[in-house]
Order: sequence, then structure tokens, then C-alpha cells
Amino acid sequence: MSRGRHQRRRDNVDRWAGTMLMELNREAAAKRGASGSDIISQALASNRLGVPSVVFFAVAGAAPLTVIIGAVTTVYAVVGNTALPLVYLVVAAILSIFTVGFVAMSRHIVNSGAFYSYISHGLGRELGVAAAFVALPAYALMQIGLFGLFGVVASSILAGMGLVVPWVICALVAWGLIAILGMLWVDLSGKVLGVLLIAEIAVVLIYDLVMVANPRDGEVSVATLNPAQLLTPEVVAMMVIAIGGFAGFEATVVLSEEAKDPKRTISRATHISVLVAGLMCAVSAWAMSVGAGPGRIVADAQREETNLVFSLVGPHVPDVMITIGYLLFMTSIFAALLAFHAAVSRYQFALGRERMLPSRWGYTHPRTGAPVVGSITQSVLAFVAILAYWFTGADPLVELFGYLTVVGGLGVLILMWGTSAAVIAFFVQHPRLENVWRGRVTPIIAFFLLSIILFATVVGLGDILGLSPDSIFNWAFAAGYAVLALLGAGWAAIVRFTKPDVYAVIGRGVERRTVFEFPEPPRPHSHAMAFQSEQYSTTTSSGRESR
Repeated sequence: MSRGRHQRRRDNVDRWAGTMLMELNREAAAKRGASGSDIISQALASNRLGVPSVVFFAVAGAAPLTVIIGAVTTVYAVVGNTALPLVYLVVAAILSIFTVGFVAMSRHIVNSGAFYSYISHGLGRELGVAAAFVALPAYALMQIGLFGLFGVVASSILAGMGLVVPWVICALVAWGLIAILGMLWVDLSGKVLGVLLIAEIAVVLIYDLVMVANPRDGEVSVATLNPAQLLTPEVVAMMVIAIGGFAGFEATVVLSEEAKDPKRTISRATHISVLVAGLMCAVSAWAMSVGAGPGRIVADAQREETNLVFSLVGPHVPDVMITIGYLLFMTSIFAALLAFHAAVSRYQFALGRERMLPSRWGYTHPRTGAPVVGSITQSVLAFVAILAYWFTGADPLVELFGYLTVVGGLGVLILMWGTSAAVIAFFVQHPRLENVWRGRVTPIIAFFLLSIILFATVVGLGDILGLSPDSIFNWAFAAGYAVLALLGAGWAAIVRFTKPDVYAVIGRGVERRTVFEFPEPPRPHSHAMAFQSEQYSTTTSSGRESR
């Protein structure tokens, strides 16, 4: 079957970029042979993270205790539907389907740019840069928003001890620790997250057992697990909120360049992360309904709010267990802050290394391997945002945490949706790399399901944020991401004609390679691009002759 003119032109450009990549690789190899080593500051610290450490980063980003205490209670109270345990299982199943194709692609592409790199390989370099322009603000907003929640929770814990400390001071203390850890060895951060996460999971399991062992109605009820509840109209809205509780699991791929045996480590860690986060949220939501009683859980959630879990387990455990729970609630938020900081700084590094951001962003610390400029940039942005919210007297819980994390979550959902389409396109182009199930069936199912959830999120975003129907922000955030994506695609198009060597390495990472090499490809149809390519070849040839 013949292909259309535009597809042939797209193949032609890709072949041209592949040839240029090979030329760049030959030059880099020649330089390494002359100097004896590569530029170490342009690579992340490799072979540092095993499966447990990568899982810690991913699950910490999902912040299960924070989700259970905050999001689960909120959904019960606001939506008033008791199908929440099933909703978390359904969302976990959807993301597990997405993960099949996602990690299949990770076996062939190792790049800290994650979604950006995958979309550039599957849908083209222009759309890849468009994804990067969405990813940077999305992850930055989620991380900055969490400082508001941390400040409020830490301040309330200190108030219980008789110390009056403003939320902004607590947030700035967390900010300072995150800024330091973000500049140190990534495996050190992984160990910190590991300790915090293990303690967090342990207390969640204890609380769940206590609530199930002490049912309000005298017997353990499974009424909230009735599948018929999934047919109610509120379920889509609940899924939109629930999927935000999984944001962060994709951090596994962001850490791929620093993982031991990344092709296996990332696959295992991603699957484990989704299952752990999904099962913890589902089981805890069900245990809360047992402890409060299926008929009373909504009323109790509306009355107790974020204290619901503690009020249910409080009469049955020593006071020290409640204190530990509050402290781990705070450290859960801290762990999520650290995980998102690592993600956004590595996105900036990936773009800087490929010169889509200034090249300074593409350097790492020669000793720790941390992305220095990306880490500092995110720390500065967070510092300015914290002080801005404090000076304006804005509510840190609603306007800092609530608004920014929801809007950031929308951006992550857009990236997941785009990546599911990129996985389909990638394996259509390279059908022999994976079997039909991993390369075709699951990506198509994931794309269809994520399309429904994304549409529902965009339509219902104002309701999720509690905005009035006539507020401009009902559509402004989604429109803002669309504008950013267009700017990214436009910037890539400009680079394609003005800096063909930069365009060639978009999304190709530290290895600077395509999935397969093209033998003697034809020149692009565009005369302007052909001229640029010829000019580049002449320059490099003359340089080699002079040497």
C-alpha cells in the first residue's frame, strides 16, 4: 500500500536527522579518542539506582498517606459516593494497561526526558518539544503546590505541641532541605525516601487493620465494593480526582539513566509502583468505610475532614500511634516534594543537554551527578512562589496546594494521553520490537480510556477547583497548556531550519541515537533544509581536513 506525500516527507526528514546523528556520533567518538574521556558533566550519575530505590521515588511521588488522609476523605465528603474503593482499583487497572506499552517503549529508549523523549520518537520532534513545554510547568506546579500543604500540616502539628509557627516558616524549612538534597547524590535521596516510605506504608497497614478489626456496624461490610456503583454518574468525576493520586509513578522513567540495568529496572519498578499505590488507596478507602460504616462514611468525612482516619483509629490505638501518623503525614508530603523536585530538575537537564534550553541546563555536578542548574532553578521558583503566596495572604491549603496540584495534575494527564498515542505510533513504525499485545493492543486501549478521562477533566476542571460557572479559570488552564504546546512545537520548527544539528538530537538523550540506523538516506524535500544540511557537511568536512 502506498503512503501519502506527507508521510514520505516525514520519513525523509527522519532519515536526514538519522544521518546527522551518525555524523555527530562519529565526531564525538573522535573527540573521546583524542581526549581519553567524555564530558562527564553532561551525563547523569549512572548505575546508582536499583528497583527498590526507583520504586521509592515513584510511590513517594504518589504520596499514598497524603492521598488517603486528604484525597480519599475529600472525595467521600464532596462527591458523596461510596464507590471510591472500586474507583481506585479501576484507575489502577487503566494505568496498568497504559504501563504495559509505556515500559515496553522504555526498553528501547533510555532518557531522563521520559514523556518528552517518547513523544518525540513516536509523534515527531516538534510534538516532543511541545510535550516538554507542558511537562516543565506541570511538574513544577505540583511540586510547588505541595509546599502549601506541608506548611499547613507542619504548622498544625507544632501547634499541638504548644508552638506557634507560621506555615510559611515550615514551608521554607522543607524548601531548604529539598534544595540541599536535590544537589546531592540521587541514591542518597532514594535512601531517604525509602526510610520515609517504609514507615508510611507500615502505619497505613496498621490503620487499615485497626479499622477493619473494629467495624462500626459490628461486622465487616463489602457494600462499597459492589460493582453496580460504577454505573452512577459521579464515577467519572471520582476517577478524575483519583488519577491525580497516582501522579508521580512515571518518575521511574525520568530516573532511567541513573538506574542499574535500566531496561529491566524501569519496567519492574513502574509496574510495582502502580500496583502498590492503587492497592494501598483502594484498601484504605474500603477500610475507612468499614470503620465508619458504609451508611455513615460520607457524613463522617464531611464532619471530620482530614482527621477522619485519626478519629476512626484513635479509640483503638495508643496516643503515640496517632502522633506517629501525623508526623508521617508530614513526611509523606516531604517525600513527594523530593520526588517531584527530582523529576522536574531532570526534565530541565534533558532539554538543556539537547540545547532546547540553554546548554548550561545540560550539565551535572562532576561528583554527585545531580542536574545542578535544573535543581537550582526549581528551588528558586519554589522560593519565589512561597513568598508570593505569603505576602498576598492567599490560603496556602486551597490556593497554593489545591489549585497548583490540580492544574499540574492536568498537565501530567495530558502528557500521559500524548504518550499513549506516541507508543502506538512508535510500534507501528517499528513493529518487530514488541509483540502485538504490548505494542498495539494495550496502547490503543490506554489511549481510548485516557481520552475519556482527559475530556472529563477538562470539562469538569472548574467543579474540581470549586470555581464559579462564569470564572475565566474554568477554561484558562487547559487553554494555557495548549498555548505552551504550540509554543514548543513552533520552537522546534524554528530549530529544524536554523540549527539542524540541534534538531537532530531532540529526544535522543545521552546516546544520541535513533532506534535503527538509516542506510544512505535521501535529502529532505525542503530546499532550505537541504541547504542547511549541505552547509553543515561542508563545515565538518573542512574541519576534519584542517585537523
